[in-house]
Amino acid sequence: MIQAERPTTQRHASLRHLERTASGGVALSLGGTFGPSSDGATRDLIDPATGESFAAVAEATAADAGRAIAIARQAFDEGPWPETPALERARLLHKLADAIDANGADFAAMETLNCGKPLREAEYDVADAANCFRYYAGLATKPTGQTYDVPAPSMSFTVREPIGVCGQIVPWNYPLLMSSWKLAPALAAGNVCILKPSEYTPLSALWLAKIANEVGLPAGVLSVLPGAGPIAGAVLAESMLVDKIAFTGSVPTGQTIMRAAAGNVKKISLELGGKSPNIVFADADWPTAIDYALFGIYANAGQVCSAGSRLIVQHGIAAEFVAELVRRANDIVVGDGFAAGTEMGPLVSERQRDRVEEYIRVGLAEGATLACGGRRPAGPLGERGNFIVPTIFSDTKPSMRIVREEIFGPVLAVQTFADEAEAIRLANDSPYGLAGAVFTTDAARAHRVVRKLRAGITWINAYHPTYNEAPWGGYKQSGIGRELGTYGFEAYTEVKQINVNLAVEPSGWFAGSSTESSGDR
Repeated sequence: MIQAERPTTQRHASLRHLERTASGGVALSLGGTFGPSSDGATRDLIDPATGESFAAVAEATAADAGRAIAIARQAFDEGPWPETPALERARLLHKLADAIDANGADFAAMETLNCGKPLREAEYDVADAANCFRYYAGLATKPTGQTYDVPAPSMSFTVREPIGVCGQIVPWNYPLLMSSWKLAPALAAGNVCILKPSEYTPLSALWLAKIANEVGLPAGVLSVLPGAGPIAGAVLAESMLVDKIAFTGSVPTGQTIMRAAAGNVKKISLELGGKSPNIVFADADWPTAIDYALFGIYANAGQVCSAGSRLIVQHGIAAEFVAELVRRANDIVVGDGFAAGTEMGPLVSERQRDRVEEYIRVGLAEGATLACGGRRPAGPLGERGNFIVPTIFSDTKPSMRIVREEIFGPVLAVQTFADEAEAIRLANDSPYGLAGAVFTTDAARAHRVVRKLRAGITWINAYHPTYNEAPWGGYKQSGIGRELGTYGFEAYTEVKQINVNLAVEPSGWFAGSSTESSGDR
């Protein structure tokens, strides 16, 4: 592990864009109007790299969530947005995308300050977020219905209409990008949205709401509620006035949301993480397989729902492959996200760092071999920030917690296999099914294995590339539904069947029916 030098960049310059309350805290947004929470409470935000507080943000209450729901309900039921022509909605989303790009450097700095990721990763996220809005702006005007060849004199067709008021709860690992994944399709379809960002990383969502106002999003169409999930988020999930809830996060919280959503049988979309397998066969191209094994687990310090956290390597190459992987992992530059050369930043919070350290202790207690890492970096980084160096466990067993449970940190568990059948069995031996990859130069084998993986997102000879055009979601306990692509747009629509009688006359179904006009009676 190599430590990056301390940065000289101005860390807090991007915060000047945020709306403030009278007391100086960052304001929340209720339908586009910014202000304090109903009780004036705030939450301090902590820089993950330094442990220092850098801003206070209004902490949304249950009353604030109720007010946001009332505003959204009125905006959908009585406001112009659901009836706004698709071309106009598309025009506005294009403007929003352009505004994100125009402020890209500041958005990236805000993301790095708030969640700790290296600036180069944050820059990719910002560009991807802008392109997500552009993709759905384009999709908004495309055909969505169907017509059916039914017996004359009838015609039958379907239309897609917006669902209504959508509560959207996003995590802290990709604050701007996850907000965009949910807002872009929902707004393109004509819905109104209440976004609850993580209490750890609310800043980019709040600035996005401000920019949306500036480009012309009607009042009431978007609220942003920073605050705790069990308070603001629970109100959204339970409310009889919310038509859909979309959530990305942990399985236990997703289960809680499912139970709460049953109250009015609201639509739900859940993306609940994973423990994804990365299978490497003996004939794999080594430089490529090593490179993506590192990227799969150490990008964003392993805080990725689709992280390749289980490396499944064929017996004949396992020892040499892991030795090279350890050598490369030890060369990863760990440091402040603003520091030049940083390749891996801190975990988002002290709580998350402590959680990862507990899993490292569990792995050792279960008998796995610590091949590298398993500690905080020496010096100021480890003393002040939420850093864990790249960690690899070998000699694992399928029953171990570090193999079965989502750690959400820079910790890789290595498993080995003898043949194709065992690789598939190990890969699918998980309650999750979000992602998976296969590395081999045998094209036929690659397709056989990837088709057998019980996972929603898969790669052959790659790991992690994500596209706005393709669906995102998983099997089993990794969630319900899909985001992105046309699937993500359809998830924010209701399908209405319309039948038209082209011969306006009585059916004559009942014998006593009269075919004569009954006049005005």
